[in-house]
Amino acid sequence: MQEEVSPFRDRPEISNSDAIEILQSSKIEIIGRMAWSSNSTYLVNILDEKTDLQGIYKPTNGERPLWDFPSGLYRREIASFQVAQLIGWDIIPPTVETDGPFGIGSLQLFIPCDFDVHYFHMLEDPKYHKALQRICLFDFIANSTDRKGGHCLLGSSGRIWGIDNGLTFHIDFKLRTVIWDWAGEMIPEKFLKDIENFLNSQTGNELLTFLSPQEVDAIFSRATVLLESGRFPEDPSGTGYPWPII
Repeated sequence: MQEEVSPFRDRPEISNSDAIEILQSSKIEIIGRMAWSSNSTYLVNILDEKTDLQGIYKPTNGERPLWDFPSGLYRREIASFQVAQLIGWDIIPPTVETDGPFGIGSLQLFIPCDFDVHYFHMLEDPKYHKALQRICLFDFIANSTDRKGGHCLLGSSGRIWGIDNGLTFHIDFKLRTVIWDWAGEMIPEKFLKDIENFLNSQTGNELLTFLSPQEVDAIFSRATVLLESGRFPEDPSGTGYPWPII
């Protein structure tokens, strides 16, 4: 029997700035469609001679229409990376706009990982809790409506990443996430300081390329709520979960 060859490649660590430069300047080659994705999502090779990078390409032409979100969800993928960077949290893989084989969309650095490991596995190990807490707080600020357990990746380098961030930044509060394990607990001072610095900087103009002014204002409003409460989000209704949860 012929041995199955994985389409996914491991790679050395790369800085965000280098990754962004390569993603923005390189052409891509489609390898195949990612299984179980509701919208068209493709694993691609980044055609750069100096690196061995792969990416995740999400063209707007492959999106399913939604009643509560406008088309162009790829813009929210890019804005999610930008917001996380503005807060100072390196939890979203570098993501840029690209004009790929199927049209305009987002191109995100592929994170080599074990896809069988998800949030609930990582939750069992306290060494991952701080990283998961950052994603929890980010999801409140970004108003994530779809943080499934499988959208938290444990990279082969040991770092945790949040992926699939297209359903974010709605002006109506729609938070749906599996990360409620610290509900009501005090937010660590370091995280509150990061949020405070983000609010004080008021750096949101670059987000207007991908989000509406009302959506950008709502980001700062939600961040203010977290800073003033000082506590992790709570869900008294018990309904703030996505489906399926993995």
